[in-house]
Amino acid sequence: MQRFKDKVALITGGTSGMGFATAQEFIREGARVIITGRSAETISQALAELGPKAAGIVSDAGRTAAIFRLQEQVKEYAEQVDVLFINAGYGKFSSIEMADEAHFDELLNVLVKGAFFTVQQMLPLLAPGGAIILNTSFVTGFGLPNFSVYTAAKSAVQSFIKTFSAECTSRQIRVNGISPGYIKTNIFNNTGLTNEQIEATVAGITATLPFQRFGEPVEIAKAVLFLASDDASYIHGAELLIDGGLSVVK
Repeated sequence: MQRFKDKVALITGGTSGMGFATAQEFIREGARVIITGRSAETISQALAELGPKAAGIVSDAGRTAAIFRLQEQVKEYAEQVDVLFINAGYGKFSSIEMADEAHFDELLNVLVKGAFFTVQQMLPLLAPGGAIILNTSFVTGFGLPNFSVYTAAKSAVQSFIKTFSAECTSRQIRVNGISPGYIKTNIFNNTGLTNEQIEATVAGITATLPFQRFGEPVEIAKAVLFLASDDASYIHGAELLIDGGLSVVK
């Protein structure tokens, strides 16, 4: 049974990692998918794998001018959207002493302003009975060195789950969030670490995880599809923690 037959899902940051895996799962379940990405090259590569039920839009979540064009760009492919997955973003990390204004602004622009204004611009296209899913992070539950700006940005996104759900109830649109733990994505690619340093970091983290492994992007994708589906029809304003038990299993 295809839960999303004849539905349209818009996924920001859908060219790789969790976003790409989610696009694949929506297509398997019958949906048409529109993905966004920051470059024509990555969009083209993703569409080659996703096939004819996918469309792509070059759009940078860190630039409001691009977001304000997104509604018209989406209309070229669909009159309405049934699912909006706010996924675009990445991690950059710095100590308090070393963080500069550019670091602060970059993360807040992409993760907070990007999420807020994408939802704002897409609301007119969201169908009654539709769903918005926001991508937060397990790091909002505690403190980690060098994560101060990233955690603050993700905490803001976490707060949007509550406030957006309050405003979207009258539209019959459910709003929920997923809170991933350590997942096999390219999150470390923008950190400035070398490949050897990234490998060492991943190995060190893996040793602390309850199941001794990072999560797979498809494990996040399946949670997104659940929250977007009728199986979650009475789940609203909630956040699903998907971290392999790291937050609670010691």
